[in-house]
Amino acid sequence: MPVQFVLLPLFVEVILTFGLLFWLAPLRGADFKRGVKPSDIALGQPNWSARAQQVANCFDNQFQLPVLFYVLTILSIITHHADFLFVVLAWIFVLTRLGHAYVHTTSNIVRLRGAIYGLGGLTLAIAWLIFIVRIVMGLP
Repeated sequence: MPVQFVLLPLFVEVILTFGLLFWLAPLRGADFKRGVKPSDIALGQPNWSARAQQVANCFDNQFQLPVLFYVLTILSIITHHADFLFVVLAWIFVLTRLGHAYVHTTSNIVRLRGAIYGLGGLTLAIAWLIFIVRIVMGLP
């Protein structure tokens, strides 16, 4: 499998993460203009606007499951186990991340967001299980 195909889902996840960061910056800037002081938020106090906090929470989520996705992608490339099945699972995972981010930053319906998060987690767990079995058993 060409490395470009393997890395494309990872690139989309990285773009999502930076997109949320670049969206968050002006939201927090606007909060400061509305009177939030650095001392109001220095220790994580919930003094950001609801919108800024919503986007910030979504941004924070990109450092949970996606970290395991990044590691798995790198290991799969290094060990030459990044095949068609891996790429399909990677895309499913990234699509769930996009769906999760969309719900998180729009309607924020917790049950829907949780279901999408769970589907992504299950997909990533399956990808990891396949990788582990292949490595431990010496399979191609």
